[in-house]
Amino acid sequence: QVQLVESGGGLVQPGGSLRLSCAASGFTFSSYDMSWYRQAPGKERELVAVIFSAGGSTNYADSVKGRFTIARDNAKNTVYLQMNSLKPEDTAVYYCNAERIAPIWLRGNYWGQGTQVTVSS
Repeated sequence: QVQLVESGGGLVQPGGSLRLSCAASGFTFSSYDMSWYRQAPGKERELVAVIFSAGGSTNYADSVKGRFTIARDNAKNTVYLQMNSLKPEDTAVYYCNAERIAPIWLRGNYWGQGTQVTVSS
């Protein structure tokens, strides 16, 4: 069955760094766009970063540009989120997402269970 397992969250001081990992199984990882979302208490889930299956291009939310880097290793079926210069407003549960929209008969959208990131002194 499909699994997305996040790891690497924790408590970090402002200005610090964390690297999140998401290990995928049960689907053709290289054919899926992989994203990281986050949800802070009382707020809606928001897209943080995406890395596309075709070509490996990336997009970032304005709030994390220049601080976060998304990367994927198709050989390991893993996507990463390197987070630097962390701020208290980055505190949230971070979720891994896998999505495939084409062809229509192979569509899929999967979520991990989330990992907590807390930025506090």
